[in-house]
Amino acid sequence: MLAAGQRQKLDESNDALFYEHPRFVTHVDERFIEQLTELYRERLTPNSCILDMMSSWVSHLPSDMEFARVEGHGMNAEELAKNPSLDHYVVQNLNENHRLPFEDRTFDAVLNTVSVQYLQNPEAVFAEIYRVLKPGGIAIVSFSNRMFYQKAIAAWRDSSDANHIALVKSYFESVKGFSTPEVIANQPPMTNPLLQMMGFASSDPFYAVISERMEVLVG
Repeated sequence: MLAAGQRQKLDESNDALFYEHPRFVTHVDERFIEQLTELYRERLTPNSCILDMMSSWVSHLPSDMEFARVEGHGMNAEELAKNPSLDHYVVQNLNENHRLPFEDRTFDAVLNTVSVQYLQNPEAVFAEIYRVLKPGGIAIVSFSNRMFYQKAIAAWRDSSDANHIALVKSYFESVKGFSTPEVIANQPPMTNPLLQMMGFASSDPFYAVISERMEVLVG
């Protein structure tokens, strides 16, 4: 469990104000997006039901895959309305209301892309991810080293990439019934040794933590 101080943001104003105006940009580079789309191609099932949680105007789903339903969830209605992958969307601030507005066992997959760092109550939200997943359903949480610094929680803001991976694993592990989290960590290739020594990478690192909903036997 995170301590109270670890949940704090530098900007404690209402998140709805921060996300009031649409941002029609991608928050990671093309190499990251290509890796994410390929991961989706490998792990998602055609004709399945998908929840793209904390989404925006693009979901990075493979264009050559058909899904039965893609539900969007995010903070800005204008961005979500522009997302061609979504069949429907809802606007919700998970830092105010942790409960997802969906029935139990609705989705085959829940996706969260470069947004997990903003959750102030991740344990409650990951319990909701488990609830809305079908048995055997998959959750894919992807992230890099970019963030809106003022809106990221202290536990994320003040730690390293390795600690970010450990944090997301701990969120899954806080919910009984998730499988042991799988980690994918791809550092970008360095083409210039001088830049490497100075701490600059040639592109964004790609991280994903993946888990499945297992059935919890009772009795």
